[in-house]
Amino acid sequence: MSINLAAREGGGAPRAEVQPQAPAPARRQTWLDALRGVAVLAVLFEHLLDPLFPEVRATVSPWFDFGQYGVLVFFLISGYVVPASLERRGSVAGFWINRAFRLYPLWILAAVAGTAFGVVQVYSALPGQLGDHPVTSAVAHLTMLQDVLQVVSVVNVFWTLTYEMVFYLLVTALFVAGRHRVSTAGTLVLAMAAVLVGGVLPAGALSRGLGGEAAVLVATAVLVLGLAAILGGDHRVRLCGAAAVGLLAVVLLGTNSRVGAWESLAIVTTMFAGTALYRLDQGQLGRGLGRWVIGLVPVVCVTAAFWFGPGWTMSEEKALAFRWSWSAAVAGAWLTFAAGRLLRSYALPRFLARLGLISYSVYLLHPLAVQILRRLVWDPAPVPLAWRITWSVVLLAVVVACSALTYRFVEQPAQRLGRRLARATTR
Repeated sequence: MSINLAAREGGGAPRAEVQPQAPAPARRQTWLDALRGVAVLAVLFEHLLDPLFPEVRATVSPWFDFGQYGVLVFFLISGYVVPASLERRGSVAGFWINRAFRLYPLWILAAVAGTAFGVVQVYSALPGQLGDHPVTSAVAHLTMLQDVLQVVSVVNVFWTLTYEMVFYLLVTALFVAGRHRVSTAGTLVLAMAAVLVGGVLPAGALSRGLGGEAAVLVATAVLVLGLAAILGGDHRVRLCGAAAVGLLAVVLLGTNSRVGAWESLAIVTTMFAGTALYRLDQGQLGRGLGRWVIGLVPVVCVTAAFWFGPGWTMSEEKALAFRWSWSAAVAGAWLTFAAGRLLRSYALPRFLARLGLISYSVYLLHPLAVQILRRLVWDPAPVPLAWRITWSVVLLAVVVACSALTYRFVEQPAQRLGRRLARATTR
């Protein structure tokens, strides 16, 4: 038996409540798995453009970013399912145990492999920060907040996990404060307002002000102490912990991300829009307000992209291409998610749903396969297109086969252990 955080009806601060039994597991939603399959294929295709399909890079990429499209679909899915998972369980400890055992085991495997690939320079060397400041770089990676701590990821796709972690912190803070249901619309409005001023916020200010290593250590200390307060303190201590991790997330997003404040805030806004979609589907959000707020999110994100442009220096031509490709990715992600919702009661392609099941493995492992490919194919121009298509199919088959193995022998055992430990917190 344990003490869980359960929100009072209609909002307000959470109360301590004895939870005699673990929550029933949620029924898996096949349409979300199919969307995950679409998203991970888009990301993988983006990473094949340079080594295999430079024609597509030259002609399509200025107008559509396949990788950004894929990760935005992932972010909408996370927004849709993550807060629901926390609320269904009712236990912050159980939620974080499940998240840790869901993310970290495979992440550790990919991080070790990525580090080894960098050391032997399969395609490129390790990021300079890992060599110059190995301890603080490793600490930043372990928090999964490295992208808002100005630390380059050892595996390029790790940057998206930073925004997953930031979202978990914000969702946890709202849940502990008892504002997780009644503040969805307000959160979205505030987030959209932040996006509109995000271009004037100073990128990397925290790391410049404190120094890179100090910023990592301070942020890590706040994270650890804040979560410890939430998980182990009395009501007031929990509220202080929630305020600490929530403020940490907002400060890092607004002042210290590697991609710039407006893009970071747009990503988190998109995730909260996914939550609003869930609440709309569950009848927890008024349809008029919900549709108005949700409909405004992609418009605001596109407006911010054209208004502020990329968060790093590039030529005028490339900056314009960024604006168009990012905006098209936003539109594509929203249309894809909307199509998934409309078709959720229909039978969707089984291969997409199965790919969605192993999408986390595909997502983390495919950059390693792409590095090997790039070592083998330095210049794709003289290679016939038929051969390049064949290589892409072979690479996909190898990645899917390896991912099926890691899903079976790494992800599933870790998730089962996580569920057992999480259930133990509710007894």
